[in-house]
Amino acid sequence: MAGQPTDEFRTLTVDVEGTLCIVTLNDPEHLNTITLEMHDELTKVWPVVSELDGIRCVILTGAGRAFTAGGDVKAMSEGEFVEPPGHAMFTADRNLIQGFLSVPCPVVAAINGACIGLGASLALMSDFSVMADDARIGDPHVRVGLVAGDGGVPIWPLLVGLNKAKEALLLGKLYSAGEAKEMGLIGNVCPRDDVLSEARTLAEEIAALPPLAVRWTKLSLNKILRLAVEQSLDASAALEMLTFMSQDHIRATTAFVNKTTSDFEGS
Repeated sequence: MAGQPTDEFRTLTVDVEGTLCIVTLNDPEHLNTITLEMHDELTKVWPVVSELDGIRCVILTGAGRAFTAGGDVKAMSEGEFVEPPGHAMFTADRNLIQGFLSVPCPVVAAINGACIGLGASLALMSDFSVMADDARIGDPHVRVGLVAGDGGVPIWPLLVGLNKAKEALLLGKLYSAGEAKEMGLIGNVCPRDDVLSEARTLAEEIAALPPLAVRWTKLSLNKILRLAVEQSLDASAALEMLTFMSQDHIRATTAFVNKTTSDFEGS
């Protein structure tokens, strides 16, 4: 396995090109919506990537028009996300984020379109980002009756401060590429057709640098992020599991699917 691309994933592709590894969320027909299967594969892929030989930079992107449209709200409305035991989902969320942060070389997020929910967490926890000028990014967990339990709580305050993070997460706001850059959420903005090439140019620049210095500088900087994750991820993930079982979550997701509105009761 080491040093070779893998075809063991159904919803992701992993391609090795010299010293670069490109991980692509690959369900373009459904805007790379994160199903339970894709969530599971996103948990499993990072240890695989970490073990690839000779990789100096990873590019994370989405196939088609979106980075990812976020969680599978239709499946949520049908109760599929409460089928696994709560402790299994809690562990999966924790392992996904910890595995992502454990990738030793830098990750460049090539945000080619809508970047929502867990996708936003992964993009924002990446070491560099390039975003399409017509894309939007945000974490609207609250709008479907959920706590932002898969990484939003630790990363947003680090990037934009507590007040702006509360605006983003408590209101479930989506931001344009221009707004995201101005806020300090993402690094670079370019036309949609240029996102992957811009990300590749940046990745190649990173790959040309002394790899030990790059990896260990990332390791040092990510101590700050890991501390934030240790402080808040477990609580937010556990509370997200509770909100999955709430009636307001069912009301919110049903309204989303049916394109209607709902009244919420705090139950």
